[in-house]
Amino acid sequence: MDFSLIFFSGDEKNKYRFVLDAAKYADENGFTAIWTPERHFHRFGGLYPNPSVLGAGLAMATQRLQIRAGSVILPLHSPIRVAEEWSVVDNLSRGRAGLALATGFSPLDFAINPDGWADRRQRTFDAVTTLRELWEGAPVYVQDGLGNHVEIELHPQPVQPELPLWLTCTKSPDTFETAGRLGCNVLTALIDMTNEELEEKLALYFKTLEAHGHDPESVTVTLMLHTFIGTDRDEVRETVWPPFSDYLRSFFTVIDSQKKSLAPGAGVRDISQSDQDELIRFAFDKYFEKGALLGTPDSCGAVVERFQGMGVTEIACLIDFGVDEKLVVDSLEHLNELRRRYA
Repeated sequence: MDFSLIFFSGDEKNKYRFVLDAAKYADENGFTAIWTPERHFHRFGGLYPNPSVLGAGLAMATQRLQIRAGSVILPLHSPIRVAEEWSVVDNLSRGRAGLALATGFSPLDFAINPDGWADRRQRTFDAVTTLRELWEGAPVYVQDGLGNHVEIELHPQPVQPELPLWLTCTKSPDTFETAGRLGCNVLTALIDMTNEELEEKLALYFKTLEAHGHDPESVTVTLMLHTFIGTDRDEVRETVWPPFSDYLRSFFTVIDSQKKSLAPGAGVRDISQSDQDELIRFAFDKYFEKGALLGTPDSCGAVVERFQGMGVTEIACLIDFGVDEKLVVDSLEHLNELRRRYA
């Protein structure tokens, strides 16, 4: 099992110092990759509007760590431009770039490209071919500003001959199936999904890989898990409950905004405060027991093995969900102890 670090929420306090410090630790201690997201127009994740920009900085600050986007919201961008930016990251890192593509879930993000919302899924899946062709040096035919059909190629040429490519898959089984059909790796998370549902969707993914001539042993299945490892499970629970509950509340606010934009009058805020608190407590208990790396190296081993048995090959440890940054950095030693047990 590989272990990586992933960032998703972030805070304005120290901006990017925490990310850099964590990346340097991961780089020096055998972790596989660092993942940064694309988020827009909200405090929740707002530090990460462009993963290629931050990825370029991380490439220069590390020596061996894979530098990955988790994820690029592809329908907001031209796949040609995405290929160019990440080829720069690949060159700066000397061949350590990787890319996950997401269809996008927040209508507000699409203020950048409103035309991309309606067919966002198809745009994302179609871009896989374009990205691969450009990355591997094949000519791509496009229309220029005068309406002429022209041939283009990618510059700078990337270091890696093939682009490590993931599809971000969560609730929809169709996306897992598409990832299998296209032969993409999978980046997933337990969002609106039980462990049992994840197992079913990964089984569908592996079955589809085989049906389309792809080797299931050659892909990477990356699972994002909230992570904080200490020496005492009860102390960990006490430490993570306040920030994790705030994190869940912020996440539900984002989902609430999405629901209200799609169906005015519906949303999380329509339920009472006491019901919201109960929902958050229920979600926390579920994550703490079965859906996160929250505890000690000993107590979290069973969680790692459960997901390993499903076919997960990499855990992306989400560490920026509100725990004091110094405590998180100190806890990386205990996370590294867990990582070494499964290296």
